[in-house]
Amino acid sequence: MTDDWSTFGVDLHLDLTAGRASGEGVRAALERSLREAIRRGRLAAGSQLPATRALASELGLSRGTVSAAYDQLVAEGYLIARHGSGTRVADVARAERQAKRGAPRPPRHDLRPGTPDVGSFPVAAWLRASRRALGDAPPAAFAYGDTRGRPELRAALADYLGRARGVDAAPGRIVVTAGYVQALTLLARVLPEGAFALEDPGLPFHREAVRFAGREVVPLPVDAEGADPAGLPAGGVAAAVVTPAHQYPTGVTLQPDRRRALVSWARAASAVVVEDDYDGEFRYDRQPVGALQGTAPDSVVYVGTASKTLAPGVRLAWMVLPGRLVEPVMRAKRLTDFQTEALGQLTLAEFLTSREYDRHVRASRARYRRRRDLLLTALEGHSLEGVAAGQHLLLGLPPGAPAESRLLRQAAARGLAFGTLGEHWHDPSATRRSGLVLGYGTPRDGAFPAAVAELSALLGAEIGDGGVD
Repeated sequence: MTDDWSTFGVDLHLDLTAGRASGEGVRAALERSLREAIRRGRLAAGSQLPATRALASELGLSRGTVSAAYDQLVAEGYLIARHGSGTRVADVARAERQAKRGAPRPPRHDLRPGTPDVGSFPVAAWLRASRRALGDAPPAAFAYGDTRGRPELRAALADYLGRARGVDAAPGRIVVTAGYVQALTLLARVLPEGAFALEDPGLPFHREAVRFAGREVVPLPVDAEGADPAGLPAGGVAAAVVTPAHQYPTGVTLQPDRRRALVSWARAASAVVVEDDYDGEFRYDRQPVGALQGTAPDSVVYVGTASKTLAPGVRLAWMVLPGRLVEPVMRAKRLTDFQTEALGQLTLAEFLTSREYDRHVRASRARYRRRRDLLLTALEGHSLEGVAAGQHLLLGLPPGAPAESRLLRQAAARGLAFGTLGEHWHDPSATRRSGLVLGYGTPRDGAFPAAVAELSALLGAEIGDGGVD
């Protein structure tokens, strides 16, 4: 099948027949033809592609085939898709120059954990909320304000967190920050002397942030019941930082007896538990797990963020503090950045009070569940953990399986990326169990099945159907 793309004002010949003799499908043929046209300059950087429906009609293909081809080329970096402005050709030559200078190229199939589907950001609803919020904002909203954050947002958060997460929140005890890391480092500045206990395995960047703030980091072991406080000393540790709802990266839920033990330790040691409510809103095969803070607001600092529910670029997070910590945290924030930007706070407040936030979370939950289900089907027979909630799961590697480093190299050759359990241990050199941390938030819906297929092919070639030959 060949076609001249003259209908759309671009004299471009697409040959979809080359390679068919070797079994190439029509979607792969379309991807190859567009890819070659971009590489050879017949489609210049910045050129706008026709809508999927229009191109499908012109070529006699299904719209789904064209959409999938577009999504794949977006994932590979050949195309750029922006909401409201269509799909355009990326500057591939510039990307290749960057690659020659050593800049990393994005993977074609991205299953790395920790990032939501930013392509599903609710642009139209956010714009409506922004217009309403700014239209109703008093002049004082554009001046220096309360270091804790805009009162509109703190009131909206108190209502939402109490209703949806079981948090004991009063607006006066909420401090808005520019992301979770700022909240964590502010706490590292103001809590009494002592180390910070962080989950092992856990996110390495959080350990780095705490150390950069001047605190010693000690490991808090995690097993099948969550973080184990049994080894925490009665003194010398100022805070234990945990992810009770869906531990990162193992995905386990902190069990009730561990929750009680952590609170008892904090009270006896005059310390605090820092609850990172990671993935708290996303659950699939279980009832919601309420926030730990709701059971002990005097001993738990609750930290939530818009980075996973909306997008990291929103740069808004919030702490619900015990009363004694409000003034010290406010002072530290005042001397750090004085206050978090106000316009985004006003928009998020409107987003919450109009229930647009709830609607977006429910839609995201359904989307991530579909992706998780696709992963579960493709990975049947493998050891999977943390599948009941969140935006990632852990695939345990069986004894005798190839090393994580080998799997990473083989994956990179396929244009596939994911996380490994090994990179999350406090001491990576120690002999520990190994596994792959698979995120299902990053790819767009159209690109996700191809990423799962590539992962399944890799595991089949390297491990087999969950076992080792």
